[in-house]
Amino acid sequence: MSTNAMIDLALDRVDWTALAENQEQQPRIYTPGEVLMAESGFMRGHGTFVEDENIKASVAGVIEKVNKLISVRPLKSRYVGEIGDVVVARVLEVGQKRWRVDTNSRLDSLLLLSSVNLPGGELRRRSAEDEQMMRRYLDEGDLISAEVQNVFEEGTLSLYTRSLKYGKLSQGILVKVFPALVKRRKMHFHNLPCGASVILGNNGYIWISPTKNEDQVGGEGGFAQNLTEVVPRNEREVIARLRNCILALAKCKLMLYDTSIQYAYEESLKYESRELLQQHVIFDIGEQTQARLRDVDLMD
Repeated sequence: MSTNAMIDLALDRVDWTALAENQEQQPRIYTPGEVLMAESGFMRGHGTFVEDENIKASVAGVIEKVNKLISVRPLKSRYVGEIGDVVVARVLEVGQKRWRVDTNSRLDSLLLLSSVNLPGGELRRRSAEDEQMMRRYLDEGDLISAEVQNVFEEGTLSLYTRSLKYGKLSQGILVKVFPALVKRRKMHFHNLPCGASVILGNNGYIWISPTKNEDQVGGEGGFAQNLTEVVPRNEREVIARLRNCILALAKCKLMLYDTSIQYAYEESLKYESRELLQQHVIFDIGEQTQARLRDVDLMD
């Protein structure tokens, strides 16, 4: 039995002509141990250390200067949360009056029992009975959408889901990208015209799901999870195509927000969903999406 495989060399994935033309605009990338500058007159910041009276990079990244403060912003890093960020997280452990969740950050985050809506949206003090029923609300492995309420000194995030738009996630696909690629905007919940909903987590976790009707949102205080409901084939195909489009944009290092994702989806319609995994198709979608976004910026 023979199969056909498409192999793309790394050499062919780089546009050397465009790279040469933009050489002056490319940021200087420093490697760990490389000298940034002499220590005299400067202060070292994150991603640096001092050795032999020189400030050196401790991570691979781009240098940043703020007055006399020298730091290196790493090319790849864990999510660093800020108050008000929208995140998609996975429950790791059920503890005493709290859940421990994974938000793609350096440390596990916390979701307190007092920071969640009770079923039905009741507003009252949490009782011992509520603590005993915590696993019925959220169990290990459940995916949730939440907002960062506080950031502790050591970097641990405290989350809350007191709004009905947050809570347990039902059927859909989780896509993981670099947190820096998710554009910070006022809205991170979007119902796209293509027929699916996306939650763009600032932590790099993106949730794609079928679009819900208005009467289905918030009815159980954020704990509804209809895993037995059958999702139609056409909706599953839209979700799969969106997932491949988001990964294509991430591969091309394009910022992810509702407009860029919708443009990428429209550009992908000339291909089959499975073809979106091929390298030349990925870069074609990236180029076409970038061109449309550039045209919109020029019009504005």
